[in-house]
Amino acid sequence: MTSVDEPARHDGRVRDAARTRAEILDVATREFARAGYDGARVDEIAALTRTTKRMIYYHFGGKEQLFTAVLERVYGVLREDEQKLRVDHLDPLTAIRRLAELAFDHHERHPEFVRLVTVENFHGAAHLARSAKLGRIGSPALDVIGRILAAGRESGVFRADVDAVDVHAMISSFCFFRVANRHTFGALFDRDLAHPARREHYRTMLGDMVIAYLTAD
Repeated sequence: MTSVDEPARHDGRVRDAARTRAEILDVATREFARAGYDGARVDEIAALTRTTKRMIYYHFGGKEQLFTAVLERVYGVLREDEQKLRVDHLDPLTAIRRLAELAFDHHERHPEFVRLVTVENFHGAAHLARSAKLGRIGSPALDVIGRILAAGRESGVFRADVDAVDVHAMISSFCFFRVANRHTFGALFDRDLAHPARREHYRTMLGDMVIAYLTAD
């Protein structure tokens, strides 16, 4: 006979497992961002959590799968931000600026995303290529950019030969460089790209650059 409290115990186990996975991913994100894929150690990640190395392998299968899960989560957070963007009611110039600002804010809030993407590029995007989940995620931003570009072309504001992927790359490049190269750029030119006093300057500058490209003759 099944105990009436068995479903409650099952739900508790599910919640505990979810919390354990989330805690492991939190710590693994920090460690991979700090030390890179080769430098991070599963036993160190276990030591920094309330679990064991054996439990990490139980939940994720190994270091490679754990790193892939970290990438899936940080990309997923970006996609969630992109999906929240509502710009269809705006004119094309305001809409593309708003999208650029979202990317700017996200990269600034999540420097670990920039570091992890740098690590993955060093490994030739091998983990991304093997991730079925990331292959399905896509980029909502591309769909939004496509709609903005179409509206801009229709109204005669944007040039006709622009491509959504190119615009996405342009926005991402500026946002990524500002975070990834902050220290080397500062050492070479004595200017902190991430200094709070210059934040709005660079945020506006990004939008201006994108609009200048889209409206160039």
